[in-house]
Amino acid sequence: MTVADRAAAGFHQVYAQPPAGRWAAPGRVNLIGEHTDYNDGFVLPFALPLRTVAAAAPQPGETWTVWSELTGETVDFGAAEVTGAGRVTGWAGYVAGIVWALREAGYQVPGARLAIASDVPLGAGLSSSAALEAAVLAALVDLGGLDLPAEAQPRLAQRAENHYVGAPTGIMDQSAAIRCRAGHALFLDCRTEQVEHIPFDLNAAGLAILVIDSNAPHRHVDGEYAARRNSCEKAAALLDVPALRDVPTDGLDDTLARLPDDETRRRVRHVVTENQRVRDTVELLRARQIQQIGPLLVASHTSMRDDFAITVPEVDTAVEAALAAGALGARMTGGGFGGCVLALVEADHSDTVANAVTGAYARRGFTAPTHTTVTPATGATRLD
Repeated sequence: MTVADRAAAGFHQVYAQPPAGRWAAPGRVNLIGEHTDYNDGFVLPFALPLRTVAAAAPQPGETWTVWSELTGETVDFGAAEVTGAGRVTGWAGYVAGIVWALREAGYQVPGARLAIASDVPLGAGLSSSAALEAAVLAALVDLGGLDLPAEAQPRLAQRAENHYVGAPTGIMDQSAAIRCRAGHALFLDCRTEQVEHIPFDLNAAGLAILVIDSNAPHRHVDGEYAARRNSCEKAAALLDVPALRDVPTDGLDDTLARLPDDETRRRVRHVVTENQRVRDTVELLRARQIQQIGPLLVASHTSMRDDFAITVPEVDTAVEAALAAGALGARMTGGGFGGCVLALVEADHSDTVANAVTGAYARRGFTAPTHTTVTPATGATRLD
């Protein structure tokens, strides 16, 4: 049974009626550009075929009921719970956050019943939260006939996560979940929110992206992610720039020398060089030179490990094993402290690379990783 069918079946089971429709939004992999989004920088995600589906139908009044396949819970909330941030907690907080953000923006949000099913793994750095937000947002926009264009939806969904849930994420995850196109990566300027859909035809190049779940889950609503963001904001203030995106790569060593300590210098160096790696990757993809992006992926991982200090032994082991087994490039993807690794591999070599990573984990005594090969998929959409 597909995830869409599971959502519909769950809706019928809980509410004893069929849904009015089903809306899907994907998880995402960030090809390159980590911790650049909240620094007004550049990112290059693509959407996964793994999706979260919201089956939904109108419900009278200012009340919302949502059921989760994952937990089996049904949560009800009304206008009182969405007049202030954080009044609904746990997984349902992401749903309530979307209602809250829509109302804060002046929209008349329809009451609704929803059933949620998902294939996007939690805590793997594949942005399950943004997939949930985007699917619910798409459902409520359609059910209410709301005039909210797609290009405005990521910022609203981000506001829900930042201010209602309390996770200090940037705009990338929601943009990918909503605005990606199949067969393309999304080149996003996180300051202007301008996008360019960059062709990323892995099949034509005889390549594949292998996504390896390290099974060392990360958490965004924690001190480490917030600490990195705070460090970047303080560094921008010390350098008298609006954001680290405005620090040029030319003369970077001289710029870093103006900062008071080595840790801050390393954090800034990561962001500045990572922005440049995104731009360099885009240029190669525009030229259809996918095979040549591998060294940029490796340099990105090295920077995350050494300068931004967000990797863990499991992801470092996965990257090292993948490269030793012949991957053209590999890096951690996502916010860090666990999550997933992506590897660019020859299409007929993905099993060899995956097996090498599994063997390396066994030798280190780590929990066995899981893996899948993925192609760029589409963003949020109504299914029926």
